[in-house]
Amino acid sequence: MGFVLSTLLIATLACPIADPAPAGPRLPHQPDVPGPTNIEDGAVDVTTDGGKGVLLEFKTRRWTESGEKPAAPRRFVFLFDDSVRFNTTAFPTCDRTTIERDGVGACPAGSRVGGGTAELYPTGSADVAVFNAAFADGTRGVLITIPATGTILENTFERVSHPYRDRYTWGSDEIFPPSAVPPQDRAVTRAFTVTFGGRHDGRSFAETDTPVGRPMDFGVYSHYVTGQITLTEERTTRTS
Repeated sequence: MGFVLSTLLIATLACPIADPAPAGPRLPHQPDVPGPTNIEDGAVDVTTDGGKGVLLEFKTRRWTESGEKPAAPRRFVFLFDDSVRFNTTAFPTCDRTTIERDGVGACPAGSRVGGGTAELYPTGSADVAVFNAAFADGTRGVLITIPATGTILENTFERVSHPYRDRYTWGSDEIFPPSAVPPQDRAVTRAFTVTFGGRHDGRSFAETDTPVGRPMDFGVYSHYVTGQITLTEERTTRTS
């Protein structure tokens, strides 16, 4: 089953999609820029990590009706079923400074808690690596990195707000900081696969009490430089 997509343009509708993680880091102000309307779909797979936990694989794809380059993102929030919990304190952490200075290979053993692939626009692909992280303000989360492009994206784990609480408990809030590159010229991905999950010293990073064969809810909230906001949600079945 793929994501069910609901989409809107903030500038044209009076009731925008609610922010699932408003208490997290503030999105730096950036004026909206003209650009295409992004179209999205995706899916989530839930499988065993070989222990007591699970691997949560998000697969998203974005394109435009005209075939032109999609608008660049400002922010994503990954939404996890309300049965999912993360054992962040049971795993070593890696920090941004270490990766910037010495690369992902310098991160402590056991700190990697996921991976994936970024399909770049218009062509090409690159590996994704995810690391457990602790931030200066005391929050926990992950660093989602694309080593080939030097991309390091801080994701903070935050409890979701109403009206999301009937399906989710945690969101992974990812902000794309402004850069000197004009918003319409920033790099984008055509598709992105990222997995949350891993094992260290017999512990699992992601756990759920949902048994195999039962449904779980996931979603992705996206905010683009054009001002467009989308919410994609899926009810998927745990397969192993």
